[in-house]
Amino acid sequence: MPGTRKLGRPTDHRTAMLRGMVTHLVENGRIETTVTRAKEVRALTEKYITIAKVDNLATKRQCMAFLTKRSAVQKLFTEVAPQYSTRDGGYTRIVKTGPRRGDAAEMAIIELVK
Repeated sequence: MPGTRKLGRPTDHRTAMLRGMVTHLVENGRIETTVTRAKEVRALTEKYITIAKVDNLATKRQCMAFLTKRSAVQKLFTEVAPQYSTRDGGYTRIVKTGPRRGDAAEMAIIELVK
């Protein structure tokens, strides 16, 4: 079930972190993070891409309430969502890259599928 991992942070900090990561993923197409964070970001990103496939005022407001940048919302509706108009899900890919040097946390790259 998405959204059940606490990631060692209070609720408001966790929500802000995930909002920033989803925004960054929509803007840049790929980010590098830990595997558990990537799984949480994947669930949220796919949810908002699915919402953005219906282009109307209500869905734009819904996405603007979550994403932190207006330019990311615009890119989501003009570039990202139309690219997946015929696809029913699976908009992101998680590729494990190995342990992080400092603390050996399992790292991964999450990217939008072309």
